[in-house]
Amino acid sequence: MTESENIDPKREAIVKAATRLFLTNNYRGVSMDKIAQAAPVSKATLYNHFDSKNALLAAVVKNLCSALLQTMTQTLSIKDDVTQTLKKIAAAFIELLYSPDGLAMYRLVISESHEFPELGQMVYDSGARIAIAQLEAYLQQLHDDKSLPISNSRYSADAFFSLFKGDLHFKCLLGIQAPLSESEKTQLIEFATVFYLRGIGYAAN
Repeated sequence: MTESENIDPKREAIVKAATRLFLTNNYRGVSMDKIAQAAPVSKATLYNHFDSKNALLAAVVKNLCSALLQTMTQTLSIKDDVTQTLKKIAAAFIELLYSPDGLAMYRLVISESHEFPELGQMVYDSGARIAIAQLEAYLQQLHDDKSLPISNSRYSADAFFSLFKGDLHFKCLLGIQAPLSESEKTQLIEFATVFYLRGIGYAAN
C-alpha cells in the first residue's frame, strides 16, 4: 500500500480546515463546531479523529513540521557528507521557519501562551523537540565515530538551528522584512552551515 493510499481524506480535510481557521482567527476564536463546518464533516466524524481542540492543534503543528521532519529522517539515515547533510536539513528548516504559515503559527502560539501555556509545550513537543533530538543523535554519532569533535551534542544541535533565526527571523515575524527570495535562502544556508562547521572545528574534505 502506498503512502497516498494511507491518507485519510476526512482527517486531511479536518487538519487543513483547522489550519486555516487557527492561523486567521487564533486559538480562542476557533471552536470545534466551526472546524467541523469548514471541513466539512459531522461533529461525530471530527471527534472520532480528534478528541479535543488541543489534539487538533497538535496535528496542525505536526503537519506544518512534516516536511522538515521527513527530510531529517530521510537525510540522517543516509551516510552522506556532513556538509551536504546539514545543508539539506537547513533548507527544510528555513522553508518552515520563513513560510507564511510557519510565521503565523509562531505568532499564534506566542499570543496565546499566556492564557494557554500548554499550547507552547504542545507545539514544542510536536516539532522542535523532535527535530533537535534527531539532530542531536546524528551529531553524537559523528562524535562517537570521531568524525566530528563535539563535546555537547544537545547544545550543538540547538546552536545549529539557532543560526537561522535571530534578527532576520524577528523582522519577518514583525512584518517589516519581505519574504526571503530563493537566492537569500541559499546565501543563508551556505553562510550559516560553513560558519557552524568552522566553529566546531570540522574540516571539510
